[in-house]
Amino acid sequence: MTLLIFSAHMCAAAGPRLHNKQLYKFSYTAEVLLDKAKGSKEGGAGYKISSEVNINLVWRDPSSKDDQLIQLAISNVRIDHVSPRSGKKNILQGSTVDSILGKNKLAALTKPFLVHLKNGKTKAFYSYWTEPAVIKNLKRGLASLLQFQLQTGKVVENDISGRCTVQYQAAKDQITRTKILDTCKTSETGFTTHSKVLGVGRKSSSVTVFTLEDGFIRSAVAEETHSLAVNARRSTAAKVVSRQTLVKTGKEAGPLEVAGKDVASVVKSVDGKLAAVGIVAEKVKSKCKGCPTLFEHWQAEQKQLEPASLSKASAPRSFLALIQSIRKASKDEILKVLKSASKTSLPQVVDAVTSSQTPESLDAMIEFLNFTDAKGLVLQERFLYACGFASHPNERMLHALLDISKGKIGSEEIKESVVIIMGALVHKLCLKGGCNLPTVVQVKKMILEGPDSTKVESEVQVYLLALKNSLLPEAIPIFTKYAESEVGSYNTIALTALQRYDVSLLTSEVKRTVNRIYHQTQRIYEKNVRVAAADVILSSNPSYMEVKNLLLSIGNLPHEMNKYMLSKIQDNLRFQLPASKVIRQALKDMVSHNYDRFSKVGSSSAFSGFMARSGDLTSTYSLDILYSGSGILRRSNMNIYGASKDAMLHGLQVAIEAQGLESLIAATPDEGEEDLESFAGMSALLFDVQLRPVTFFKGYSDLMAKMFSMTGDPMNVVKGLILLTDHSEVLQLQSGLKANAEFQGGLAIDISGGMEISLWYRESKTSVNNRGALVVTGNVTVDMDFLRAGMEVSFETEASLDFITTVQFSEYPFLVCMQMDKATFPVREYLTKYEHVPSGKSSQLRKQRRLIVSGSEFPLHQENSNMCKRVFDSSW
Repeated sequence: MTLLIFSAHMCAAAGPRLHNKQLYKFSYTAEVLLDKAKGSKEGGAGYKISSEVNINLVWRDPSSKDDQLIQLAISNVRIDHVSPRSGKKNILQGSTVDSILGKNKLAALTKPFLVHLKNGKTKAFYSYWTEPAVIKNLKRGLASLLQFQLQTGKVVENDISGRCTVQYQAAKDQITRTKILDTCKTSETGFTTHSKVLGVGRKSSSVTVFTLEDGFIRSAVAEETHSLAVNARRSTAAKVVSRQTLVKTGKEAGPLEVAGKDVASVVKSVDGKLAAVGIVAEKVKSKCKGCPTLFEHWQAEQKQLEPASLSKASAPRSFLALIQSIRKASKDEILKVLKSASKTSLPQVVDAVTSSQTPESLDAMIEFLNFTDAKGLVLQERFLYACGFASHPNERMLHALLDISKGKIGSEEIKESVVIIMGALVHKLCLKGGCNLPTVVQVKKMILEGPDSTKVESEVQVYLLALKNSLLPEAIPIFTKYAESEVGSYNTIALTALQRYDVSLLTSEVKRTVNRIYHQTQRIYEKNVRVAAADVILSSNPSYMEVKNLLLSIGNLPHEMNKYMLSKIQDNLRFQLPASKVIRQALKDMVSHNYDRFSKVGSSSAFSGFMARSGDLTSTYSLDILYSGSGILRRSNMNIYGASKDAMLHGLQVAIEAQGLESLIAATPDEGEEDLESFAGMSALLFDVQLRPVTFFKGYSDLMAKMFSMTGDPMNVVKGLILLTDHSEVLQLQSGLKANAEFQGGLAIDISGGMEISLWYRESKTSVNNRGALVVTGNVTVDMDFLRAGMEVSFETEASLDFITTVQFSEYPFLVCMQMDKATFPVREYLTKYEHVPSGKSSQLRKQRRLIVSGSEFPLHQENSNMCKRVFDSSW
């Protein structure tokens, strides 16, 4: 009813209407504030621009009162800090608007401009092409406060923010405009990390409240807020608040309307140099005065990127800073750094250049690396892994790898890694909707046809690993087929790959296959293949009958497999894994749940636990260990997962496999494993990317050579710097100002693993050592060319995690002790706010907080604790 009266009162006006021969006088402020998410005592960084504004009607279409050309003139400009500042912190003290803006910019800002309004919407914005973009944007920001409609409803509008969906709520003499910022389409696009767990979340709102008087604005108050936070640690956050206030201060006699038949002719008669320059914000290129060149930056950072510094947080911090410089550099500048880096720091430079993901950085790497040279293996592999971990890869990067794979490659390991990493890039590009890009289609065809195109075992394995990385639904039938192959390594890759798929994609044929493998209905399989099949069954919504058959098999399996399956079932129940509900139902049947079945002895085990739990991130680990009947390790599998909100990340998987070692201790191999070649190796999956497996030894002669030369030193699996979080966006504020948000997370990582066997002491030891330093930084800046304000939030930590398994096989059941230790580590948080003016004056506020997280040994089952006491009591 209110709306009907209001509309009638306005003579069915569609939007604001100005009267002829009236000059409307307003005070106007536009401000921007950067602060912590919850605010702070000292106030945020930022500035406030205040002025007076005169508005008058220039022309109206005689046939439509809502078709108006309006002139706006800004005068008496003032610039202040957004938060009160005293003493040295007030860097604007003694400055004039002239000295801050410069005479030319001030003259441009105070030059009148025109807005064509039709039915309350901006049809055109008229200013001067020669004006600086930052000045035109400030004028566009003011013009955005003239655009509104008088009826409730949702519409799509163009304004400075782009093309946006807007919700209007009308009441008596008041209009509320809510801009749904996530719908705004602009030409300035950013990028973000494909993994939500490692990503950055943003919440935005924009509300303008208009109060009306005599058909036009009495006041307009706008507030726009953008809050950005790292998903895995939401305290690492920043907030941008932009406010505009337009308040009527008076009205006086103004100029007459200009005669003219249309807008274009009237604009020309007002000023021939005025042009329709578009209402959407222009890009503003900020010039960095006195910034170091990439080479100078590299010289300042290179010490932090030497191997000795890689376990410290200074390494990933320097890595992130270098990436920012590389992203602004030319190919030649990048090559200069690559060619001048020391031999020891070069692998880290390769990580940084590849992670930068610009056309120039990719071209520089392709030119710098010589893939025909087998001696360059370390740098080539670091390049390939950095491509695999790329935060926002494009088709060009995949095409570069495809070209490398078609060319001459000196090292066999690199040939394998290229194909495996192409699979990871296919997955990331498909996630972004790029599955039909020409290069993606080409690589998909190559890896899908790959396994059947060769009889060479190592080549088939590589194609299967590439498909495992790609997670293509079309690969499921291929994995289903190779899961039943006669080659054990194919079975394991295929089954672990099937476990990575969404359960909804696993067909009844897949389920029948994995059940056939586990229950050996068609042939005998190795133990580690059968337990991999059991893992697929338990993780893919098993039916009551599938679980009942698994339970009934316990007691009829090889010794250690009995114990492993029993431990797996108990772990599902204790940790409430998805299959636990069905397992509980099946255990109600006394045939399945009897003492004989649940009292099997052995040393194999499966255990899951929490590493860390917070409101932002839950981190879990699982340790599965399977032994052969003789006490030698058959398979060890360690996993670490991270979950944030509804997203899951497979952070780490380290699997050690061994086979055919029974002859060393004159033991009898288990059924189906009599003819296995001696082998031990390690496979790692890091941040959802499967890496090339590493072989400790293969064949009896290689084993004996290694036995007598074993130093106990672990073999490196992956070492380097990884760009984990990578988020960049431009926040175009309605006021005409722009905020740039950059969040980056860098990880220095060193994962190694080893296996020692002492025949003299009849003892074996396997170890997985993880060392890491993590830095995450969030930078939000508002650079107006004449003023700069910014805020940086960051946190850093250095941590280590060791997993050691000691086995004494001088008696049966043999003694096994598993240890998973986390060292005490620091967490440091930093906050910096800064403001800068062209005169060189600047102010900075820096705060920091340090926490210590105590080390601990992660709890495993009680049986393990008892065993460890015995192992260390009897150790020499």
